[in-house]
Amino acid sequence: MRYLALGDSYTIGEGVPEAGRWPVQLARRLRQEGLDLDDPHIVATTGWTTDELAAAMDVAGLMPPYPLVSLLIGVNNQYRGRGAEDYRAEFRTLLGRAVELAGGRAGRVLVLSIPDWGVTPFAHAGGRDAARIALELDVYNAIAADAVKAAGAHWVDVTGLSRRHAGLLADDGLHPSAAQYALWAEAALPVARNILG
Repeated sequence: MRYLALGDSYTIGEGVPEAGRWPVQLARRLRQEGLDLDDPHIVATTGWTTDELAAAMDVAGLMPPYPLVSLLIGVNNQYRGRGAEDYRAEFRTLLGRAVELAGGRAGRVLVLSIPDWGVTPFAHAGGRDAARIALELDVYNAIAADAVKAAGAHWVDVTGLSRRHAGLLADDGLHPSAAQYALWAEAALPVARNILG
């Protein structure tokens, strides 16, 4: 079975080896449980916003249907100061495309929440307002969660994990380490197992 992972730095695993990326760890865990799943086809680049991911998907040569599609996008929209309403429209479009790539089956789409980068040393060193970042990301995540629920896809909240395990970071002091990604994969595992099982 094939797995398509769509996103940004969190999906490509900025600062960690390929084996440490959360979609790769998730696929490995599913194989350990006996599911015949390929390593993920990842369409993600550090820094991408919703519109940049959409443009990349246009030229990625994707071949649906995929039995499992994951989506994690939006942190760079917030980082660049884009409005929540723009995110709402662009996220809904991306979610719709993810459902199409899953063969029109929303139940095969897994969406992860945006982690809170405001708790990282990178944010602190840059004098960023951690409370404002948290508030804005909570708004973004509420928008995404509502859209996921309305579509009939699956929502996995990793924001709390990013806040509770803020010390599990890559060397850049911003992106999660493989150990934090393992926690994300663990959170997504029962959902992905149900999707594929």
